[in-house]
Amino acid sequence: MVDAFGDRGRNTLPICRGRHPHLRDATDDCRRELRTILLGSSSSWFPKAISALSIPTVQSELDQAVEDNWALLESVDSIANIAFSRKANLLRAATKFSDKEIFAAVEARRSGQSGPAETEDMKLPEWEVLSDPASAPRGEDFLVTMGEVPSRYEDFLKPTILVEKIREVNALIGFTRLEAPEELLRGDDDLTYAPLSINPPTWVPANEVRGEGILIRFRDDVIEAWENSRPVIDHLAALMTANDAWRTARRLDPGLGYPGHRHVLIHTFSHLLMRELALECGYSASSIRERIYASPVDQGGMAGVLLFTAAPDSEGTLGGLVRLGEARMLGRLIDQAREHAALCAADPLCAEHDPVPDRSLHAAACHACTFAPETACEHGNRFLDRATVVPTLATQVAAFFLGA
Repeated sequence: MVDAFGDRGRNTLPICRGRHPHLRDATDDCRRELRTILLGSSSSWFPKAISALSIPTVQSELDQAVEDNWALLESVDSIANIAFSRKANLLRAATKFSDKEIFAAVEARRSGQSGPAETEDMKLPEWEVLSDPASAPRGEDFLVTMGEVPSRYEDFLKPTILVEKIREVNALIGFTRLEAPEELLRGDDDLTYAPLSINPPTWVPANEVRGEGILIRFRDDVIEAWENSRPVIDHLAALMTANDAWRTARRLDPGLGYPGHRHVLIHTFSHLLMRELALECGYSASSIRERIYASPVDQGGMAGVLLFTAAPDSEGTLGGLVRLGEARMLGRLIDQAREHAALCAADPLCAEHDPVPDRSLHAAACHACTFAPETACEHGNRFLDRATVVPTLATQVAAFFLGA
């Protein structure tokens, strides 16, 4: 083992040729040093996946019905095909419309006159629809209603959105080795991943799961004032420095990758609340997922988190999570999350953790207090800090919920 992983082993390894055995070809001339890993190591393969929530994109009920059934309707070439699908009971929500109306809508969809608009940022359209339940279109797998804000947190949060029906789609587009392709690194020119095929694929493996959830939104004026305050800027400067060092060690641009102060707050709050939800609603911790919506004012000003279940079996649709989004229940859970986060079993080591020396991407956070299961966290347990949510043993000036 010493010969394999020590200096002797590294000096005898050849230079990487950029060869991908599954493609039967070399895609580029990498020229980087090879690294030895254990056979079967979990770092030998990380999936590169894209996830999106299936949210209605059109206001017309007919157009939405066609969109929901597009996998079936995209190949129809006559009204007779639609009549056959109706007799086979395959049209689902489109059955209330006539064959002629459905065929006309299919032709319009095929010619590009209707259908979903294309966008590079999937989260901003999701946020816009989820944040406005009154005008949000309803679909077979999408239903949102307006809730209330817990009474003690009216100065910090907006009314909660109850997501009674939601569908998540996950698509695999490639893979990486040694380093996981976290979403925060997406868009870097120097971060590459292995493709699934030599030629650009016309389709990729994907799956869809259905569930329910709650959307918790922060007040824009309060979170903007918090992230621009001097104590918060000074406190999170260490995390920004650690991010630069972490990226430099991986040959990435040190000036990129930091998601912003509001992201650290919302991400940490999400993990703390997920722990309480798992204990209360009966779902396992790994079956509750998060979707962080955090962006500066000039990029949409998103400030919220969607906590939802997305399981391929009946566990994702039991109804327990939406019930916990009611003001009385949610307020109690936030109180419990803050109380449990104030003191960690690993304190004072956890509270005093400095991310700079070890170049880690978290401050006051560990498995005993804040980390979530791998399937639940959207960002690999990175950019977490309890001190941004509640006062800790190390600092009390950067907490968002002071005075609540």
